[in-house]
Amino acid sequence: MTEERQTHGIKAVDKIGYALGDMGGLLTFSLVNSFLTMFYTDILGIANASITVLMLVARIWDAVNDPMWGAFIDSRRPTKHGRFRPYIIGASIPLAAAAFLMFLKLPGLTDGQYLIYAYVTYIIYGMMYTGVNIPYGSLASVITDDEIERSSLSMWRSVGAGLGGLPAQILLPLFVYSTVAGVKVLDGKKLSMAVGVLSLLTVAAFFMHFKLTKERVTVSESQSKSNYNIFRSIKMLLKNKPFLALCGVSMLLICFQMYTQTVYNYLFKNFYEKPGLYSIVTICTYLPMAMFLPVMSKLVRRFGKKEICSAGIAFAAVINIVMYLFGHTALASNPYLFLVMTFLSGAGQTFLVLEIWAMVMDVIDYHELLSGRREESTAYSFYSFVRKLGQTAAGAGVPAILELIGYNGKLSVQPPEVIEKLYGISTLVPAIILTALFVLLFFCYRLSKNELVKLQAELQSARQNQA
Repeated sequence: MTEERQTHGIKAVDKIGYALGDMGGLLTFSLVNSFLTMFYTDILGIANASITVLMLVARIWDAVNDPMWGAFIDSRRPTKHGRFRPYIIGASIPLAAAAFLMFLKLPGLTDGQYLIYAYVTYIIYGMMYTGVNIPYGSLASVITDDEIERSSLSMWRSVGAGLGGLPAQILLPLFVYSTVAGVKVLDGKKLSMAVGVLSLLTVAAFFMHFKLTKERVTVSESQSKSNYNIFRSIKMLLKNKPFLALCGVSMLLICFQMYTQTVYNYLFKNFYEKPGLYSIVTICTYLPMAMFLPVMSKLVRRFGKKEICSAGIAFAAVINIVMYLFGHTALASNPYLFLVMTFLSGAGQTFLVLEIWAMVMDVIDYHELLSGRREESTAYSFYSFVRKLGQTAAGAGVPAILELIGYNGKLSVQPPEVIEKLYGISTLVPAIILTALFVLLFFCYRLSKNELVKLQAELQSARQNQA
């Protein structure tokens, strides 16, 4: 068998190249999580209710956009550069440009015009992110078909995501605030300049990703000549119970991540009055990932992906419940104790964060077993859409909750009753989300360690028969 026909045997360059893809996307996507809502409220002066509607409208468009893009990719014949890589590189430059425009305040616009500008730039950014993310998410399943190598790719993707999120979550909080009348406020000009730099780095990361990755697993000749049918694909996906369960798990996970990233920004700025400490939150979240990364493959072999992820999420849920219950003690008033609890919560989340993409590849394999076809883009587009429901819940939910507690972005200092409520919404909602996530993962996702062994054996037999 020649090297071109090998379906596994990835090297370090494959892992680095694959990590660069998510790094490129997260360089700008993490800005959305951390600063977009605050940019809208504090810089553009958009009302919380209007931001909530904006997020909902954008996700309705994604309901159409994501499946259409996934179906289009699966219906195309592979190019000389592969099935997915050309689409990633093609959408990377428009993505970077849209990100820059999304955080640019044009001078002299009215409140209504700023709202229209926010609609246009945010929706275009979302479309371009879909253009990159659907083929990128599908790519891992054709880089290798080996379960342990896929687990490694999933971990490296998480590493890339972590590195991509560092500028927005660690560096920017140190530079994008200015002091006005003794109060730290978000500086729109500094933020726009920083986003410009990150946009350029985004393009560079995607070009390196394109150069370093290779597609090894190809569709069968019979499948490549047959007609693609989106309705047949949807029907089979709806029969794929592990796929549906994992969609729910991932939706809740990204909802938790986006919600905490956004709300913690408000918490450290207004409740603790130390916005620079927000950068430490990311360190506390990702440091456990660096600690567990060297032993993750051994843990997966020993216990299985579902098993270690369920245990970790249960631990994180307990930590967040404790954070809420001790809201009127020293834990709430001391930001450093809060960061310690954030570290413990991050340790529990680490297993699912590192393995979630390997689990996506497992449910795509299960789809192939059910349908006899590899339709990564269609499966991933629906998976991506459900994830965006989680983004919507966080993106629309944060301004709605801020409105509920009386937060006013036009005030440099919030009323005491609003500041007090910030701690409650920063701990109770995450605790609820993590608890629901554990229930769904433990009781509904059926691909345990033993079930995956059976799946791979049956899939190999089916592929040999098809060949």
